[in-house]
Amino acid sequence: MSANGTKPIRVMADGTIKQVNPLSGTQVWTVPGGGNRPIGGAASSTAPIDHRREGRFCAFCSGRYRDTPPEKSRVVRTVDGWRRIEGVLASELEATTAEFRRVPNLFEILSLDYWEDNYGYQMPESARSRMRAYLAEPAGWDHVMGVARGKALASGVPEDVWDGLSEEMKLDWADNFFDGGHDLVVARRHFVDGATAQDHLCASGSLTPEEHRMYTSFTISAQRDLYDFAPDVKHVSVFQNWLRPAGASFDHLHKQLVAIDERGVQAEREYSKVLARPNIYNEMAVDYAAAQGLVLAENAHAVAFAGFGHRYPTLEVYSKSAERSPWMHSAEEIAAVSDLLHACHAATGPLVPTNEEWYCEPKDLDVPMPWRIMIKWRISTLAGFEGGTKINVNTISPFALHERVLPKLVELRKLGILAEGIRLGSECEVRPNSLKYAGG
Repeated sequence: MSANGTKPIRVMADGTIKQVNPLSGTQVWTVPGGGNRPIGGAASSTAPIDHRREGRFCAFCSGRYRDTPPEKSRVVRTVDGWRRIEGVLASELEATTAEFRRVPNLFEILSLDYWEDNYGYQMPESARSRMRAYLAEPAGWDHVMGVARGKALASGVPEDVWDGLSEEMKLDWADNFFDGGHDLVVARRHFVDGATAQDHLCASGSLTPEEHRMYTSFTISAQRDLYDFAPDVKHVSVFQNWLRPAGASFDHLHKQLVAIDERGVQAEREYSKVLARPNIYNEMAVDYAAAQGLVLAENAHAVAFAGFGHRYPTLEVYSKSAERSPWMHSAEEIAAVSDLLHACHAATGPLVPTNEEWYCEPKDLDVPMPWRIMIKWRISTLAGFEGGTKINVNTISPFALHERVLPKLVELRKLGILAEGIRLGSECEVRPNSLKYAGG
């Protein structure tokens, strides 16, 4: 039973499936026949790729490094493996090819001014030193001024007004390029290498398991840094919007990380439920999913299942680790979560708009909340019924989602696309209290 005594999933006599999410309280109905329509197709143009624009398809591409603010760090491939480079100067931007880059968001949700004006935040000397070094190069100055000008004009500053500003005033637009709490982790490829048509976008599932592990661990490193960005940071939201229907500005693979001064509504909702029922994530998530036959995949340190009680069809990946924060996980535990996340994305496919959302224990809460990630398929739109009743209509039930995804996972494993060590469907051995976080 959920916290209010209602079963999370109820199947009615006519086949209608009513769900209540035990953590959020979200109510969802799936009616018979509602999921028969095809999904995907948001980016399904089969028009040929103009390879004359290689590396310059959008502002996140590798040939347009100067269209984004100066990067904080990058990960490159070498003959000896992966290497991380911090604070690349403008003169060195093309010296290596970044497989993943961490850059400030040009239009941040919470600006540096927000932290300065509300909390008296001051840029640390380490950031100012990096800013001075970057601007000392003529190429660095031109890069920063070009991006700052573009931001100012996009924000409504007339061109002649910008041109009349002093250098000091122009630099005020650039502080957040070297400090701040909203970053992006951007992947190299726009299209899959060797692609010929525009529907071959490089999505999370298009990466190799090894690449996806680096993408995940690099994001975790950025998440850890942002928790230390300012004393008043209580939570760092990590998410990925894939394709424009899911909120992406560019159809180019990237994650976002936003430091905020509140725990977030979802964490607040879960807090009291976890206090009353510390083992809720085992009992009402993983154990319940296993009892309902919804488990899709498992490996040594993580489990994935078709979620229930969600506004959109949702795949959930839970870490089994006793650690609650991603950066406290071992390399093997991070790889395990990454491998199942990659598998879920690969099975979803690159044409389905998705939101990937990370959840873990907020900074100032000492309650057991395991690290978990959700992939939500953004394949429907809220309408008047949902707005008026707060009952959401999800066209694909958890059971139908399981039936769609599991055969695809089996096929992908046969093709060698999934990481090794993943058990699928009936091979999984999910046992009660398989999550080892402190509540389990």
